[in-house]
Amino acid sequence: MSEMITFELVDLDLSAESKEGAARALAERMVALGRVTDLDGFLADVAAREAQMPTGLEGGIGIPHCRSAHVTTPTLAFGRSPSGIDFGAPDGPADLIFLIAAPAGADDAHLSILSTLARRLMRPDFVAALRAAATPEEAAALVAGEPNPAPPATNPAPPAPNPAPPAFEERGSGGGAPVSGRGGVGESPAGQPFRIVAVTSCPTGIAHTYMAAEALTQAAQAAGIELTVETQGSAGFTKLTPETIAAADAAVFAHDVPVRERARFAGKPTVDVGVKAGINRPAELLQEARAKAERGETAPTTPTPVEEAGDPQDGYGAKLRTWLMSGVSYMVPFVAAGGLLIALAFAIGGYEINNAPSVAEHFVWTEAASWAALLFQTGGLAFGFLVPVLAGYIAYGMADRPGLVPGFVGGAVALTIDAGFLGGLIAGLIAGGTVLAVQRLRIPTALRGIMPVVVLPLIGSAVTAFLMFLVVGKPVASLQRALTDWLSGLSGANAIILGVILGLMMCFDLGGPLNKVAYAFAIGGLATPNEGSLKVMAAVMAAGMVPPLAMALATTVRGRLFSQSERENGKAAWFLGASFISEGAIPFAAADPLRVIPASMMGGAVTGALSMAFECTLRAPHGGIFVIPLIGNPLLYLIAIAAGTATTAGLVILLKGMRKQAGAAAAAPLPAPAPEPAKVTIAA
Repeated sequence: MSEMITFELVDLDLSAESKEGAARALAERMVALGRVTDLDGFLADVAAREAQMPTGLEGGIGIPHCRSAHVTTPTLAFGRSPSGIDFGAPDGPADLIFLIAAPAGADDAHLSILSTLARRLMRPDFVAALRAAATPEEAAALVAGEPNPAPPATNPAPPAPNPAPPAFEERGSGGGAPVSGRGGVGESPAGQPFRIVAVTSCPTGIAHTYMAAEALTQAAQAAGIELTVETQGSAGFTKLTPETIAAADAAVFAHDVPVRERARFAGKPTVDVGVKAGINRPAELLQEARAKAERGETAPTTPTPVEEAGDPQDGYGAKLRTWLMSGVSYMVPFVAAGGLLIALAFAIGGYEINNAPSVAEHFVWTEAASWAALLFQTGGLAFGFLVPVLAGYIAYGMADRPGLVPGFVGGAVALTIDAGFLGGLIAGLIAGGTVLAVQRLRIPTALRGIMPVVVLPLIGSAVTAFLMFLVVGKPVASLQRALTDWLSGLSGANAIILGVILGLMMCFDLGGPLNKVAYAFAIGGLATPNEGSLKVMAAVMAAGMVPPLAMALATTVRGRLFSQSERENGKAAWFLGASFISEGAIPFAAADPLRVIPASMMGGAVTGALSMAFECTLRAPHGGIFVIPLIGNPLLYLIAIAAGTATTAGLVILLKGMRKQAGAAAAAPLPAPAPEPAKVTIAA
C-alpha cells in the first residue's frame, strides 16, 4: 500500500493567511512528491468542495478535502498555523489544517484509512498531541497512527497517544459491538437501553461522515444509549440489518446528501439534520430523538422521485434547485414539441396563421394553409400545458405522487389569473410544501390508507388554489405583466446588457442549473410572444451553441493541446453545438474548468450581445441551425454565433498554451534531494 503521509507532507510553521493559500502550500508538497499531477486542477476541486460546505470544525481544525482526477494516490498533508486560518468554523480560525486528497477512483481500503483520521480528530488527546509535536517526523507518525520515532535525548517529547478503535458498530467500514449502556438517561421504561440507529454522510464521504459518527458515538456512551451507526461514505456502504432497524426506538440522520434507501426507516421517530450538527451537538440530537419517541412523533421517510433518481453525492443545499429543475425537465419536451410545431406552422403558412379558424370546423386536405393551421393549433395546445406541467412536477419532485394534483391545479390557477411562468414556479412550491406539511401531521390509523389518493390531493389542491387565487397570485401576475412589458420595450443598450447576462448564464455550467434558469426564462416568454421575448429566445439559443462549437474548433485548430479523447469528443461537438446541445462541452470543462468555463462565458456573452444588437428573433425554442429559416435576420444571427465561437476557441487555445509553457518550465531538472529518512507507512 502506498504511504499516505511522510514528513515531507508536514508543515509545522504554515505561513499562509487564507484557506486558499493554505491549500496551495500543502498541495505544492503533494505535487513535489508526485501525488498530484495538476496543481491548479486539484485546487479547483478543493475549492468546489469548500463551496459546498465550509470545512472548518470547532476546536481549531480545518479539513479541506476532495476526490480529484488529478490525485494519483490517497494522500494526507498536515499544516500547523501559528496565527490561525479561517475555514468557516463557528468558534474561529483553525490552527491544525489537514489537506486530504483522494483519487477519483480510490479504493475502499485507502478511503477507510482516511476515515480513521477523521474519527481521531474527535478525540481531544489526539488533537493535543498534534499541537505538541516538535518535528515533522513526529507529526507524520501521529497522523499515520504509528508509534512516534524516538525523540532526541536532549529534548524529550511526550509519547503520542494511541487512540483505541471505536467501540460502535460502523456499518461503512467494519464491525464491532454497538455502543450501549444500562440505566441513566438512555434507559427505557422497561429497563432496556434506549436504542438509536444513525446514518451519517457528507458530499465527498471522506471526513465529515466519520467525524459525525464518532461524535454521536461518544455522546451515546455518555448518555447510556445503545447506538448503531451506518456511515454512507466513500469507504463503503454496508446497510444496517433489518433486525437492528426494527429494534431501534428512533433514528438520527446527520447528512448533507440524501440518505440512501431511506424507506428502511419508515415509521421511526426521526431527527433529520446536516452532518455538521452531528459533529457539533450530538448529545442534543440524541435527546431530541428520545423526546420524539416518547411523543410518538414520526416523519415520512419515503424518498421523493428526485432523491431516488439523483446522484447520492448531490448536496442537500441544492434541494430547491433540484425541485425546480424537476419541473423544468418535464416541461421541456412540451416546449420542444409545441414550439417546433408552431415554428413549422409559421414557416408553411406565414405569421397570419394564428388567425386561422379551428381545424375541427374547417380543414381542406389539399390546402397548405389548413395543414399549417393544424400544426399551429396542435402546438398551441402543447404550449397550454407548460405552466401546469411545470407546477405539477415541481410538486412531484418534492412530495411524490400526492403532489401532482395540487401542483397541476396550482398551475392551472396561474394560467387563469395570468400569472404565467413565475406563477407556475410558485404554485408548484406551494403545492409540494403543503403536501409535505400535511404528511408530517399525526394521522389516525384509519385514515392512512386513503391519505395518498384522497386526503393529500384534496387538502393540497384546496390550500394551493386558495393561496394562488387570493394571496400570492395577483402580485405574481402583476410582476409577470411587468416583466412582459419590459421585454416588449427592450432596445438599444438595455437589450445588449440582457444579452450579455443571458450569454454568461448559458455558458457558466453548460446545461446545469444556471443554464436551465436562462433557458426557462426564454421559453417562459414564448408563452406570451412579443418582439422582446423572441429576441431573448434567439440570444439564449445562440449563446448555448457556442461552447461545444468552440471546443470543436479549438481541437481542430490546435489539437496538440488536447488529449486524444478530447480530440474525439471535439468531432462530436460540431454536431452537438449545431443542434443547441450545450452539454457537448462538458467533457472539456470537466477536464480543465479554470480555462474552459471562463472562455466559454466570454464567447457566450459576445454572442448574446451581438444577437440582441442585431435584433435577431426566434419563435422555436430548440433546434440550433436547423431552424435558421425561422429566425429573424438569419445571416446576422450566424455571424453572432461565429464571433462567439471564435472568441471562446481563441481564449481556450491561449490559456492552454500558457499552461503548457508553465508546465514545461516546472518540469526543468531540480537539484537532487538529500537522502531522506525512513518513511512512515500505514499498514493495510
